[in-house]
Amino acid sequence: MYGVKGFVRVFSETDPRAAIAGFPRLWVEHAGRWQCLEVEAGRAHGRGVVLKFRDTADREAAQALIGSTLAIERDWLPPPDEGEFYWADLQGLRVETVDGQPLGRVQGFIETGANDVMVVQGERERLIPWVRGRYVTDVDLDAGRIRVDWDPEF
Repeated sequence: MYGVKGFVRVFSETDPRAAIAGFPRLWVEHAGRWQCLEVEAGRAHGRGVVLKFRDTADREAAQALIGSTLAIERDWLPPPDEGEFYWADLQGLRVETVDGQPLGRVQGFIETGANDVMVVQGERERLIPWVRGRYVTDVDLDAGRIRVDWDPEF
């Protein structure tokens, strides 16, 4: 919690982190119940973000949100630029080598600072750098497939 005027500190996975404050409303889950709350104000604060929801006018209301999960609806996001993807759209896609050998499915991504890393789960887990043109050669959302230039033995 932050301050006495109902601001709450949140962890945001948006890029940049403070972009979450630009959404007019957010879904908030607390104690197994989801509700849509209007964002009244928000800003970057140190390494994090603080938000003020319309219905959290004081410290007690903000305190009730501790431990909540935030979410947005997919259609609230702008369409990605050509050749860019939201991670959520890639999760679950089949991953295969350029020769068509299956490696598994995308389970998630890891941010490393240098480049993102795709976590592929098949008969074993593989960590493949998300470097377009070098390791990731083709992404076909319609076919549900990502092709990679990757040694299946690695």
